[in-house]
Amino acid sequence: MQVVEKKKQIKIVCLLASPRANGNSAAIAERFLEKAGCLGAEIQTYSLNTLRYRGCQGCMVCKTKRDSCVLKDDLTKVLNAVRTTDILVVATPVYWCDINAQLKTFIDRTYSYLVPDYLTNPEPSRLAPGKKLVFILAQGSDEDLYTDIYPRYQIIFKWLGFTDITLIRACNVRAIDDVKSRDDIMSRAEQAAEYICAAE
Repeated sequence: MQVVEKKKQIKIVCLLASPRANGNSAAIAERFLEKAGCLGAEIQTYSLNTLRYRGCQGCMVCKTKRDSCVLKDDLTKVLNAVRTTDILVVATPVYWCDINAQLKTFIDRTYSYLVPDYLTNPEPSRLAPGKKLVFILAQGSDEDLYTDIYPRYQIIFKWLGFTDITLIRACNVRAIDDVKSRDDIMSRAEQAAEYICAAE
C-alpha cells in the first residue's frame, strides 16, 4: 500500500502596521490572505497599532546574555510567532517618506534575531532559513517618489534570512478606499499568494 505524505500546512504571520484598520495597505494584505487561506494556509494577523510595545533599548542583552529580546510586552508574542512562521507579510502606509512608526519599531526589535557576531558570521540570523517575506507598501504619491524605501528594508530582511521577498507597491492611493478599485494591485496580491503558497 502506497503511503501518501501529507503536505505541510503553510504558516503565515501578517503584521498590519497602519493605524487605519480599513486602510489601503491593510486591504492589499487582506486580499493576499484571502487567497492564501483558500490555498490552505494557517494565518495569524496582528494589528500593530492595537499593541503596546517599546522600541529597541540598545541594551545588547540579546547579544550577550540571551538569544531573544529582553523586553516583555505585546511585541514578544509577535516576535515569537515570526520565529515559527513560513511566510511573513508586512503591510504599511508611507508616512513622512518612510514606513510608519509602528512597523519601524517592530523592525528595530528584530535586531534580537541576529547572532552576536552577525557582522562577520556567514549565517547572521537566528531564524530558521527559508522564510519568505511579502512587503506591502501603500503611498498616496506617484511611483517616482520614495523608491528608496524598499531597497533599504530589503537589506535588513535579507540579513535576517528572508531571501525570497515579494514587493507589492501601491502608488496614488490616498483616500481610504482607493486601492479597492485598483484591479492591478489586488490581482497582484492574489497572484503573489498563489506563487508563494504553491512554492511551499
